Parts: sequence; C-alpha cells; structure tokens
Amino acid sequence: MSYDVGAVERRRLLGRTKSVTVVGASANPARPSYFVATYLLSSTRYEVNFVNPRLDTLLGRPVYPSLAEVPGELDLVSVFRKHDDLPGVAEEVIDAGARTLWLQLGLWHEPVADRAREAGLDVVMNRCVKIEHARFAGGLHLAGFNTGVISSRRQTAP
Repeated sequence: MSYDVGAVERRRLLGRTKSVTVVGASANPARPSYFVATYLLSSTRYEVNFVNPRLDTLLGRPVYPSLAEVPGELDLVSVFRKHDDLPGVAEEVIDAGARTLWLQLGLWHEPVADRAREAGLDVVMNRCVKIEHARFAGGLHLAGFNTGVISSRRQTAP
C-alpha cells in the first residue's frame, strides 16, 4: 500500500475540511505547532481546536486535555507528538470519530497509518498542514517559498 498521499488528494482533504484539531499544541513560539496554530487561526477558514493536557489556553482559545473533550465533530487531526506516542494518539483519533489523521513533518508510522485506514480514516504522514494549505491557497510566497506558479490571480483557498 502506498503511504505517500499525492498533492491532488491532499488538496481534496484540505478542501473538504471544516475543522483542524492540533494535538500537541505548544505555547512556545519557537515550536512548529505554535507557528502552525497562528497560521491556521489567521489565514484559514477552519475551526481550530488545541489539545495539550498541560495548557489551559493558547492564543486566546481554550486548550483541551484530550480529543474526547473537544466539542463538536472532529474533522482533521494534526499531530505534533513523538513517534512512540503515535499509536495511542491514533486510537484517540479513531475513538473521537475524526475523518483525517495528519502526522506532521518528521512523523512516519506505517502501523499507525494501517490502523487508522482500517478504521476508515484518511491518513497523511510527514507533511505540514500549514505548508500544504499555503501551497494550495497561493500563500507560500508569503513565507519566501517559490511556488513555481506565475499568475496575477490569487488562488482560491482549498
């Protein structure tokens, strides 16, 4: 089974997504999860939730101790946790009824991907949800990336 989800599929997933829940969100501005959180809140239409049992609030929003306590339906769950934590996190994501398990850059765990897919989830591994959203929304140039697209029109957001 192929574990590398292509750009067309990633765009489709992001386009249908209504909410993003960041597991392992950090209040440290030097951490990637903080950077992703600020981007999601300021540059996307998604409802954004945070999970970290050691925080109460982040960027003026409540932080939940577990996925089970996040109100509403879970859609895409973006995971910033260490490799050994991923099987347990995947079970929480499955139990919470999410549609997509998204493992951030540097996270690749084939047994976790197999388990999540068997439970009916879409899975993306080793990709940054911020970078992928910005790529499809035409915003990578804001971060100094050359997108390779020459156009006078701003792309529509996924």
